[in-house]
Parts: sequence; structure tokens; C-alpha cells
Amino acid sequence: MIAPVAVFDLDGTLVDSAPDIHAALDRLMARLGLPPFSRAEVIGMIGDGVRVLVERALAARGRCFDPEALASFSADYTARAAEATTLFPGIPEALAMLEAAGWRLAVCTNKPAAATAALLGALGLEGRFAAVGGGDSFPTRKPDPGHLLGTLAAAGGEPGRAVMVGDHRNDIQAARGACLPGIFVAWGYGAPTMAEGAAALAATPEELPRLLPALLGQGLA
Repeated sequence: MIAPVAVFDLDGTLVDSAPDIHAALDRLMARLGLPPFSRAEVIGMIGDGVRVLVERALAARGRCFDPEALASFSADYTARAAEATTLFPGIPEALAMLEAAGWRLAVCTNKPAAATAALLGALGLEGRFAAVGGGDSFPTRKPDPGHLLGTLAAAGGEPGRAVMVGDHRNDIQAARGACLPGIFVAWGYGAPTMAEGAAALAATPEELPRLLPALLGQGLA
């Protein structure tokens, strides 16, 4: 039987990356001679990929999108993506329990693949996942289900034996479009309204080893 696959979003789900994204955006603003952001402003911009992040940041300061600003931010953030980013408490234990129960792990994120690889490597997670689908790994990205399905196929899984876990409406919409259950996590950056359509809600990472098997109608060994 094909092993079940747990597909995780990255920012706001596995890792608290807002501090480093915030710092990189403020460095970009400083280079452009513009005011910095509050943490709440930055969190509201996260979830739709780096281009949209920079677009939103520039628009908030009355500027049009600038490809050079995007390139500057991307290079700077990739080089310093893990200075203050950490795994959310309880995530290492949840991943270990799922692995012990025979689950494969995968990441499907709108963060560019290079920055994702740098971050996972810095956090000691390189090689931990059967597949990592970045925002530029496929022709589409979340909420398009093609991004999730491509990541799942790369992990050797299939929709009937997989669950998507994320903190953003993009994760839940991608899961619904791919015809697999989606778990909305309450500890991330997404507003509670983004949970609409989720198959389950997780208040803490400790709930994941129970919720994922339940959604596939199996118990956790």
C-alpha cells in the first residue's frame, strides 16, 4: 500500500519565519529610503509568494512594483532566511510521531525554492522531506491545486492517501481543489476566516498526529 503523505505549508505552519521576513522587508525599505513596517503589517502580507509580498510592501508605501526591488529582497532574504526563524514548538515532535507511524512528509510552499532550501538546511531539516515544492518549482502555485498535486506526486503519494496542513486560505483551497482533506492550523499567520472549507482545525501541533490519521480513517500506530 502507498504510504500516506503529510504535506505541510512552511511559513506559519512549520516555521515562525515572520521575524526574518520582517527584517528583510525593513532592510529593503531602508535601501529605498522608505519607512519600516510593524510586525502585524508584515504578517498580513505573507502567504502568496515573494513577488506578491514585495508588491504589497511597495504598494503600502505608495510605490509601484519594481523588479529590481524584488531581486534585491530575494537575494538578501535567501542569504539571511534563518537568522531568527525557528520551528514552532511541538512541530519536531509531531513530525517524528508521524514518521514513526509510517507517514511520508512533504513541503508545499509559495516561498521560492532557493530560499526554502536555505531555510530547511539551516534548521537541520534538509533531507527530512520526501519532496519540497517551492513557489517556483511548478508552473502553478497555491491556491492552484496543481502545485499541491505536483508536490504530492514528487513525494510518491496520491490524493486518497494524503492530507494538506497549512495556516492560509491558499492551503485549504489547494487541498479542496486537489480533492484531499486540509487541516487549518491556529498557530500560524492566517486569520480564522481562512479556515473556511477545512476538514479539521488544529489548535496546537500536538494534535496533528491524531488528526491526520483520523482524516484518512485510520488510527495512529
